[in-house]
Amino acid sequence: MARRIHIDIGFAFVRGYGTIHGSFINLALRRSTLQKARDYFVLLGAAGAIVAFDQWTKYLVRTRLLLGESWAPLESAPFVRIVHWNNTGAAFGIFPAGGLIFTVVAVLVSGAILYYYPQIPRDQIGIRIALPMQLGGALGNLLDRLAIGTVTDFVSVGPVPVFNVADASITIGVAVLIVVMWIEERRRKRGEGTMESEGLAQEDESIAETERSVG
Repeated sequence: MARRIHIDIGFAFVRGYGTIHGSFINLALRRSTLQKARDYFVLLGAAGAIVAFDQWTKYLVRTRLLLGESWAPLESAPFVRIVHWNNTGAAFGIFPAGGLIFTVVAVLVSGAILYYYPQIPRDQIGIRIALPMQLGGALGNLLDRLAIGTVTDFVSVGPVPVFNVADASITIGVAVLIVVMWIEERRRKRGEGTMESEGLAQEDESIAETERSVG
């Protein structure tokens, strides 16, 4: 009888432990899922806003200006113009014969950003800002390639090649990434220099202590 009671208690303990352990696992999975959903909400929300603005401005240009027609909105700055221009290449009109290649690249880059974004640590704010900008820019130009076969460019500033909102978003995103990488590299080197200095100081202190003990 006592043995059966012990067995029943053991089974109850194991069952209770399994229930509690399973509850903790389910809670952790729920938190992870919720956090990932929030990450995608931020990513897709920011990228979606960029795509919407990009497509709206392109629509205005295509419906109000003939291909090749230009308009100078600022009389005091004639070097700033709105030009209806088609681009079959990459941002700012480079590599005009690579339309298909850049379509594939845009798809791959978008997929990589969607996969990688939830894994970015919370303190990497710069990267969390840059990637939605790059995703929005890539999708904005990708929609043009799939819908009309070319990308609509319209912003002309002096000698700079004609570009659009998506191009600007990609460029700014890349610039932010470069700045973040530069800052992180400086921090890493500064940390290594501090550790080296501390190591030398400890070594000098050990030598001085040895000399005092010998003397």
